[in-house]
Amino acid sequence: MWEIRTALDGRLATMDRNRVAAWIEAYEQAWRTPGTAALGTMFTPDATYQQGPYREPVVGLPAIVRMWDSERDGPDEVFQMTSKVVAVDGDTAVARVHVRYGDPVHQEWRDLWIMRFAEDGRCLSFEEWPFAP
Repeated sequence: MWEIRTALDGRLATMDRNRVAAWIEAYEQAWRTPGTAALGTMFTPDATYQQGPYREPVVGLPAIVRMWDSERDGPDEVFQMTSKVVAVDGDTAVARVHVRYGDPVHQEWRDLWIMRFAEDGRCLSFEEWPFAP
């Protein structure tokens, strides 16, 4: 699902818009997939996941897995997601994400995601700024 590419010396090849967009696609696919196995390929063991600018961060992959399971209705949850990478600078990226839940839509979010990536291409820090209408 998510391919980790490294430079010849084993370190992360510089993040670019395509790699960030691929990571976001993998995130959406993981949300639509039963279980949480994909999260280990996307987040480092010590990753942090902050669900809002004033929320306490969820720390560590086991805690992210628990949060992930509790936040979604399940892999059959009906939603549409679009995203656009806004900026990439070294290991840090910002994306604008629009999610609409349900059919008919009963919940809608426009988010800014700030992601920092580790040398192996997995997310080390994920910060979400969610906005609802």
